[in-house]
Amino acid sequence: MSFPKKGKFFPGQDWGANGGESPDGRRYAAEIAAALHRALDSTRAGAKTAAGWTGADERTAKNWLSGRYGPSGMHLVALARNSDDVLNAFLAMAGRPDLVASAKLAAAEQAISELLSAVRSLNGKAK
Repeated sequence: MSFPKKGKFFPGQDWGANGGESPDGRRYAAEIAAALHRALDSTRAGAKTAAGWTGADERTAKNWLSGRYGPSGMHLVALARNSDDVLNAFLAMAGRPDLVASAKLAAAEQAISELLSAVRSLNGKAK
């Protein structure tokens, strides 16, 4: 006895009606697409930028931006490396809001440090 060959899911699952992805997969793809739109300001070159970050094909990046599919493991890592929005979306989906806050705090500390350096250099030139 063998399983019927009707697609890639077991019979009785309703996933084929929504593009072949599970409901969780659609949510993941939509969250990553929203994060990419925030990171890339919905520019026309967004797909090229995302493809450049990951080494993926431009068509693949367009699918990520449209929310049709989500990036796989290594592509997600590359996107998170280059985009704080993607990293924060991933951490939020993983249920780690404490790490989202930590990342934002580290970015704020860096910005304050840079601002303080700029103010000190201005004060040094004014004397």
